[in-house]
Amino acid sequence: MVAALGLTIVPDEWVGFIGLLPLAIGVLGLVRWLRRRGDDDDDDGAAGALRTGGLLGVAGITIANGADNISLYTPVFRTISPTDTVLTIVVFLLLVAVWCVAGRAVGTHPKVTETLERIEHWLVPAVFVGLGLYIIIESGVVPRLIGVLS
Repeated sequence: MVAALGLTIVPDEWVGFIGLLPLAIGVLGLVRWLRRRGDDDDDDGAAGALRTGGLLGVAGITIANGADNISLYTPVFRTISPTDTVLTIVVFLLLVAVWCVAGRAVGTHPKVTETLERIEHWLVPAVFVGLGLYIIIESGVVPRLIGVLS
């Protein structure tokens, strides 16, 4: 809700530019992986790619990924009653807990962890690049920018 209020100063048609954050973090992670590929020191792994953004980067990616939701739910939270707001938040938190339990079950499965250990070095940055491109393309911000520049 706080992020939604903060994004009200940005016109909805330009919120898609927030997709540049995960795109930049992913590209930086891929460049670092490509530079390190020949090195024998492999202790860094995907954690190095994630450290590219640090805490603020992860928070930015979370906001970027949810920017469309933020622009959608801002008017919803402004128009529903306080009781409905609390109910919405409780349901959201319960469902997040369900997803966390499911994610832990999948993420700790030996076959999954073995596979991820082999591909994590390029997978995490590639997912960030894909997420950034998806946000930018789906938001329609590129055609608007081209229209402004023309």
